[in-house]
Amino acid sequence: MGCDGGTIPRRDELVRVKQKPEQKDKDAEREFRWRHCTLTQQSLQEPIAMCGMGRLYSKQSVIERLLEKEPMPETAAHVKSMKDIRQLNPTPNPAFTEEDKTEGLLDTRHSPYICKLIGLEMSGKFRFVALWSCGCVLSERALKQIKGSVASTCPLCQAPYSVEDVVVLNGNEEDMELMRVKMEMRAAKRKSSKKDKKSAKKVEVKAEPAETQEPVASTSKSAAAEKPTTSTKTKAVAQVKRLGAVNAMQDPELKRLKSDFSVAKDPKATDVYKSLFTSHKTEKDQERAHWVTYNPFYN
Repeated sequence: MGCDGGTIPRRDELVRVKQKPEQKDKDAEREFRWRHCTLTQQSLQEPIAMCGMGRLYSKQSVIERLLEKEPMPETAAHVKSMKDIRQLNPTPNPAFTEEDKTEGLLDTRHSPYICKLIGLEMSGKFRFVALWSCGCVLSERALKQIKGSVASTCPLCQAPYSVEDVVVLNGNEEDMELMRVKMEMRAAKRKSSKKDKKSAKKVEVKAEPAETQEPVASTSKSAAAEKPTTSTKTKAVAQVKRLGAVNAMQDPELKRLKSDFSVAKDPKATDVYKSLFTSHKTEKDQERAHWVTYNPFYN
């Protein structure tokens, strides 16, 4: 009947081990996020737009959803009007062909867009950012290499932008929290600018009839002087909001985006962590060579 020599059962034949859950293909998931609309899960169609959180959309699908007044999914719940999205101006990739849409491996396919400054492909392997003020798209590496202050100009179209206008495309969880803060800063800035325009118009309208009117009694003047006008109230509210925006700009997380950021000036970093960098005071007074170039046979 067989098995005369005996059998030796293995552990996997005797013990049933719980199967591991099926893991997602990271490359396929990354490609899907960069080539498909967040709203419809279909391929991106130009014109391409982004929301304040850095997710990509087909602008036509967003317009249709807003006109039909259908509820947005959780990922796009913050998109309530066309003011919440911004049309992008990406740079086409000359190496991209129709075959790259379906044929070939994920690692060998070309991305439809690239960074115009240094030529990196916008495929998800490299971090890309977009400027909310003008809609230009470029790699984060290129933006860091360009030195500038808080209020800089776009290297592609020369339009001015500030720190809150830099939006990371398809960022991680930490980037999502930072993008949410920047959304609130842009909303407060937009409201304060509207109130300033309204107050300026009211002042102009009131100034014209004031020249033709005759002087009023001193009692009425004193009574009017005691009551604050609406323009002064709006100016005070705008000034408070500006101070709030200035305080938000002092956030150390936002300061890390600046090109002149130094670890030695970071208040949250410990002295042990600062000593790892050449900007530490102990490294400046050091007489021997740096630890990277140090050779015990010659030093």
